Amino acid sequence: MLVMPANTAAAAESSAPLTARTFMLSPGTPTPSLFDLKFGAGMAKLAAIGGQTDPATTPMEVIGPAASYGKRATTPASVASGRPESADRAFMAPTAVSYPEPARTMTLDDCKRNLAGTAQVYIKSRFAVCTGLKVTTVWEKQNGAVGTSTYTVYVRGTVPTEADRTMYFDYDVTDFSAVGSTGVAGLKIGLKGDIAADWPAAATPVTSPTLPVTKTWLEMQSNPHYTHSVRYAPGQGTGAGAADVVAAVYQPEVTSTLPAGWAGESPKTGKPFMFAPRWDAAAYLRNSTGAGNPANRGGAAFSMIATLEYSSRPGAPEQAVAEHIRQAFTDPKSTRPLNALKNVPGDTVQEPLHRLFLDQKRHDRNRAVAVRECRRYWGGTYTDGGRECDEFPFASTYEGSAIAEYDVHVEKNNFSVQPVPGHENGAAGILLRGFYNANRIIDGPEDGFIVKIN
Repeated sequence: MLVMPANTAAAAESSAPLTARTFMLSPGTPTPSLFDLKFGAGMAKLAAIGGQTDPATTPMEVIGPAASYGKRATTPASVASGRPESADRAFMAPTAVSYPEPARTMTLDDCKRNLAGTAQVYIKSRFAVCTGLKVTTVWEKQNGAVGTSTYTVYVRGTVPTEADRTMYFDYDVTDFSAVGSTGVAGLKIGLKGDIAADWPAAATPVTSPTLPVTKTWLEMQSNPHYTHSVRYAPGQGTGAGAADVVAAVYQPEVTSTLPAGWAGESPKTGKPFMFAPRWDAAAYLRNSTGAGNPANRGGAAFSMIATLEYSSRPGAPEQAVAEHIRQAFTDPKSTRPLNALKNVPGDTVQEPLHRLFLDQKRHDRNRAVAVRECRRYWGGTYTDGGRECDEFPFASTYEGSAIAEYDVHVEKNNFSVQPVPGHENGAAGILLRGFYNANRIIDGPEDGFIVKIN
C-alpha cells in the first residue's frame, strides 16, 4: 500500500481546485448543514429547489397586461387582512360605516415575517407588496463542501402617498451568514431594478439613479439598504373613459459574483418575483385633478386582485349581505333564482369580479333583473319592513345579474338574490363604494377583486 507523505498530502489538498455553487432560493428555504451537504442529501435538496430552469416569475394575483408576462405562479401569495377587527368595532355605529384605508407602508420585519414560510410574495395591500430571494453558496474543495454562505434580499414596493404617483422599491440585503471555509471576503453582490415591459410601450418612466449597484460582501453588510423610485407622468396611458392607464413590469435582479480563484457559474443571477405597478388618472377615482397640480393627476397601485372583506359577525352593519354572499359561495344551488349548474364567481383569484362604472345602462339593467327575480320568488311584498333586494355579484360589476344578456357564453341565472334589511344593504353599498375608491379599482377586465366573508 502506497502511503503519501503528510507534506505531500497537504500540498495536494492546498492545490485542489476551489469550486462554488450558488443557489437562488425563496427566503424561507433552510440552509443545509455542512455535514448534510457533504454526507447527506443536502446538495440534492438545494439542486432540486434552486435548479429550476423555468421558475415562476409572476404572482398568481396579478391582473391586467402584466399577468401575461413571464410564468405565472401556481401557489398563492401571503395576503394580509384589509379589514382589521378594530375596524369592525368602529362600524357598530351607523355614522361610522366606512371601508378602512389600505396600508401604504411596510416594515422590513413585516415583509420578512410573511415570507418566512413557503410564500415568495406578500401582499399587504395594493399599495404595499414585497418579495425576496435567498442566495446560498456552497464552497467546495476536492473532498466536498467546506463552507456555506447565505444572504437574503428583500424588496418592498410601496406607494406611500395617495396624491403622489411615485412608487418606491426598498431593497434590503440582510441575514448574512458564513459557516466553515468560504470565499465571501471577495464575493460581490449586485442589485438591479428594471422596467421589463410596459403598456403602452411608448410610455416613458422616470427612475432614480440609485440602482444598479454592486458591492463586496463586506461593503454590502455595512451599507445594506437602497431605495429605487419609479414614476410615470400622467397623459401617457390608455383605457376606456379616459382612465389614462399605464401598466408595467418591475423586475428586481440579484447577482452574485464569485471571487478570483473560485470556479463555478459566475455571475449567478436571480430574479425575485416581479411587481406589477400601474398608474391611472381615472376621473372617477381620487386625485383626478392633482389638487391643482396637473402633473400629479391620478395615482399608482400594484395591479393585484384586491380583496373586499365583509363581516358576518353579529352587529356588523352589513351582516345580512355578508351571510347572503357566503351562501352564494358555499351553497349556490340553494339560492334564487334556481339553477342546478350555478357557480357564483367572486371568491377566487381565478374568477374575480370586475368593476362596472362607465356603462350606467348595464348597471341599471343588472339592478332591474335582480329586482325582477326578488319579486318572482318573494312577491311584491318582499319590501315589507324596509327590506331591499340584495344581489350578488354586485350590480356594479360586469358579472352582475344581467350578464347573460351581454355574453352568450355565460350560464344563465348564475347569480343570487335575497331580500335583506334595507339599512344593512345600504351599509354594504357604502363599504363597497369606499373599497372601490380606496383601492383604485378601475372599470373593465384589466382590474379585479374578490370578496371574503369574515
